[in-house]
Amino acid sequence: MAAQIIDGSKVAENIKLKVKAEIESIKSKCGKVPKLVAIQAGENPASKIYVKNQQAVCAEMGINYELKQLPAEIDEKQLTEVIKTVNNDVSVNGVILQMPLPQNINSRKMQMVIDPKKDVEGITPANLGLLLYSGVAPVAAPCTACAVIELLNSLNIPLKGKETVIVGHSEIVGKPVTLMLLNSLLESATPTVCHIATKDLAYHTSRAEVLIVAAGKAGLIKGNMVKDGAIVIDVGINRIQIKDANGAPVIDEKTGKPKMKTVGDVVYDEAVNRAGFITPVPGGVGPVTTTILVRNMLQLFKVQNENI
Repeated sequence: MAAQIIDGSKVAENIKLKVKAEIESIKSKCGKVPKLVAIQAGENPASKIYVKNQQAVCAEMGINYELKQLPAEIDEKQLTEVIKTVNNDVSVNGVILQMPLPQNINSRKMQMVIDPKKDVEGITPANLGLLLYSGVAPVAAPCTACAVIELLNSLNIPLKGKETVIVGHSEIVGKPVTLMLLNSLLESATPTVCHIATKDLAYHTSRAEVLIVAAGKAGLIKGNMVKDGAIVIDVGINRIQIKDANGAPVIDEKTGKPKMKTVGDVVYDEAVNRAGFITPVPGGVGPVTTTILVRNMLQLFKVQNENI
């Protein structure tokens, strides 16, 4: 029997409704709305799409959004000053530093400049560090990691003790998800973290009752690597060429370029016949991630305005 599809768009919509209602309530009460400032250095096609999505969801939620577009030639000292200026602006409640940054700039160093109280992505050391404390949640945590947890919670299936395998150990997904799964002293899952150096990946994934894949490699997890009835959360977003029956690229008649499609890290057509629940790509983790950003924004706004 095919797996039940975990509808990320539906989960995202439920979060949006709550966030929008609360922002409208605050606005009617005191006339204030949150303000998010995005800082982008140089131009990147993928980042442009992300910015456009941010602008759209902020407009929908009633959040003021400002984009500071900086030249690609900017250096670390100049960018640091821009971030500090935004940190000190009392009209700004949240800051997001768009990735990727120009190659001459240390991204991690710049992220550390962001005021933790305005860190809408939850990626500063102060906010990430709070994930270590059981029963204590940071005001804002990494959006994609939060999206994974929201999707799992939407199933209303207790995770206590469940064998959970996370493939990928990044600072914005794998590591924070692991800590979130261990947040409860009594109700936590039993996580195993796999990565590029893991021997016999299939051994680990095939015993996972919950499989979370965030490696950024299309087709990494084949159907036979998934345990029957498992919950599969595919975080991967990869662009690959569409190929015909002979394995040749399908060419777009209008552009003359190979046609592309978006896929995850899991071979969906195979895994869907083994898993109990599975997220599609697109339409799974992605919509929820964008929505978590505005929920984080609201939380930061409320902390900064304790009397509202």
